[in-house]
Amino acid sequence: IVKASSGPRYVVGCRGKVDKARLKNGTRVALDMTTLTIMRALPREVDPVVYNMLHESPGQADYSSIGGLGEQIRELRESIELPLMNPELFLRVGVKPPKGVLLYGPPGTGKTLLARAIASNIDANFLKVVASAIVDKYIGESARLIREMFAYARDHQPCVIFMDEVDAIGGRRFSEGTSADREIQRTLMELLNQLDGFDVLGKVKMIMATNRPDVLDPALLRPGRLDRKIEIPLPNESSRVEILKIHASSLAKSGDIDYEAVVKLAEGFNGADLRNICTEAGMFAIRDERDYTLHEDFVKAARKISDTKKLEPSASYDSSFGDGGKSGG
Repeated sequence: IVKASSGPRYVVGCRGKVDKARLKNGTRVALDMTTLTIMRALPREVDPVVYNMLHESPGQADYSSIGGLGEQIRELRESIELPLMNPELFLRVGVKPPKGVLLYGPPGTGKTLLARAIASNIDANFLKVVASAIVDKYIGESARLIREMFAYARDHQPCVIFMDEVDAIGGRRFSEGTSADREIQRTLMELLNQLDGFDVLGKVKMIMATNRPDVLDPALLRPGRLDRKIEIPLPNESSRVEILKIHASSLAKSGDIDYEAVVKLAEGFNGADLRNICTEAGMFAIRDERDYTLHEDFVKAARKISDTKKLEPSASYDSSFGDGGKSGG
């Protein structure tokens, strides 16, 4: 029985070459215009928003281009890459691989970069979505998008879903609020259902990122949904040297650059700030009509950015949240 898009239902025949095993409830099919015979099974209709998630290229991000996060990279690869590439290891030991991972920490520390590195280094589909883009003004639309996103991921396994700024829909639920708040809560409940419902996720892995872990709903954080919480902290001095060297490797330089002296001026800098030092050093070279950078350019750049950092509000991150990236799967 086939239901047409216009409404009526038809009892139809099937062309001999069509694989009848694919004709399940809800499958889209193409019919002959005159005889209404099923000519072929069509792929699932994909919402344009989900389609755009798929076509956002992660770029070429290599693990070697991420400095100071060796332990966090190992934890993330164990949770996401290993179950997709070598699932037999988990079967042999008899453990269920983690379904999802939460990356949390201050802005600019490399959470999105880690997800991009995972996406560009494994042979799997990659869906990137910013949680705030899911929220729709029409009731039920946001939850429908979540359902379609997971349905697409299940149909195209192996698949990694990266949800950035998850605090936009993952905040704690409360009894009072506007209709917009209730719509966000419905979206969260649909996300919880997809992560932990009766449908087995299979080779679908979830990476979420936030810089506000304290506002997330406890139901989202429990094991079975997000099995690992990995803290992405501000880099220490040795990590800052490593990150600065990575970003400075593409610059034309003259003479020796004392990276240790530069990072001593960069106390409290994140990875994005250290990349900005290299950009500012290049700008100083251009201003002096040089086609190379000097050690003095890096020192001036570090001092300049250090002055602008004083304008930023300091956010405190509770180190007791989660497990600091030391949890088991």
